[in-house]
Amino acid sequence: MKKNSFAQLNLAPALLQNIESLEFQEMTEIQAASLPAILSGKDVIGQAKTGSGKTIAFGLGVLSALDVKKFRIQSLILCPTRELADQVAKEIRKLARTTHNIKVLTLCGGMPLGPQIGSLEHGAHIVVGTPGRIEELLQKNKLKLADLNTFVLDEADRMLDMGFQESLDRIISYLPKKRQTLLFSATYPSEIQAIANRVMSKPQLVKIAQSHDEKTIREFFFEIDKGEHERIKALHLLLLKHQPKSAIVFCKTKRETQELADELTHLGFSVQALHGDMEQRDRDQALVKFANKSASLLVATDVAARGLDVENVDAVFNYQLALDPEVHVHRVGRTGRAGQEGMAFSFYFEHEIPKILLLEKYLNKSIHSEHLPGKEVLKQPAYLAEMSTLQIDGGKKQKVRAGDILGALTADKKIDAQDIGKINIFDNSAYVAVKRSIAKQAFNLLQDGKIKGRQFQIRLLHS
Repeated sequence: MKKNSFAQLNLAPALLQNIESLEFQEMTEIQAASLPAILSGKDVIGQAKTGSGKTIAFGLGVLSALDVKKFRIQSLILCPTRELADQVAKEIRKLARTTHNIKVLTLCGGMPLGPQIGSLEHGAHIVVGTPGRIEELLQKNKLKLADLNTFVLDEADRMLDMGFQESLDRIISYLPKKRQTLLFSATYPSEIQAIANRVMSKPQLVKIAQSHDEKTIREFFFEIDKGEHERIKALHLLLLKHQPKSAIVFCKTKRETQELADELTHLGFSVQALHGDMEQRDRDQALVKFANKSASLLVATDVAARGLDVENVDAVFNYQLALDPEVHVHRVGRTGRAGQEGMAFSFYFEHEIPKILLLEKYLNKSIHSEHLPGKEVLKQPAYLAEMSTLQIDGGKKQKVRAGDILGALTADKKIDAQDIGKINIFDNSAYVAVKRSIAKQAFNLLQDGKIKGRQFQIRLLHS
């Protein structure tokens, strides 16, 4: 048996069989360290960065504690954002696919309340949701948790950052006293310890050292002359020099995020902003366009980017330094995943040198300021994303599938399937990425043609 093999755990045969079919070769550090305690029913605090495999860890715990024949809500998983809740629910459904009749329900704000109440009336085993909506449903007496045995707080530090402390306290007051509580967090501020002391019973702390692989991520720091204009200029020079196809630019506040996204758009780049003041529909579109390569740059706050599941991010820009070294490592870890190479660029002013010294100590390495590219790169125009996105006003509820969209675009063989990228299907809409060079042709084809024998309204979304 391999070291850190899932087979050494006390898991049901159906779960083990599924793990094998999903080709999870061996447990990650956080899984190996936390799963024995989770499966034995202990309360666990797990500290590990996004992408470390913690969803699998608590997901296997939730499924192992489940009595499928008992059609009651037995697990509640709280997440800070709808995007993360959707991602967690998707992962748990995947883990549960060899166990028949498990129902996972997602309950988040930004969506109509009525259909969610209707879904609850039909019952569920596992609920994944955001604090505001879960609290609302509990107060309306529509969500019943008397049979709950497992409570999970995922990305607990971000929930506190987003001001959910009071909501969490009220939700916890509805939970049975006898339960297992699992708390996962990328960072471990004192507020997390305070929550753990109040809501957990003799928790086992599992902490995985936060670092990134310097073999796959090259990190650069730049001391900038004081002034916002100088920082924007530095970012502009580096973007033109390296031309990352996919990059995340981190800002501290929602206002600064939107202002920088607007400035980069003015400079000619394909940009999307992501922050808490955006409507849910706009957040969904921003994430779709960034993930399908219709936008090269995503300017985001830390809170909004938590739970972001995007493959092959070429670069990360710390436009403003993170307040905490752990958050810095978490940001940088967005690139260079799964053996891919990545770059990270961080800007700082002279008065922020004490933060750099703290970071040096945390990373156990010397940091020195690099030289910015020369002004000759400004002769190049801003580069555009390689893809464009078409929105279709029809989705799952209209029985639209990815294959239907692909078929409609390639039926007359004027468009090659290789020129079509990711297809995302939502409840009442769908998005398809196509090569920018054929975007208008694809738009005309879908607008004039039919999908599943029906005509839908089509929009070409601007990046």
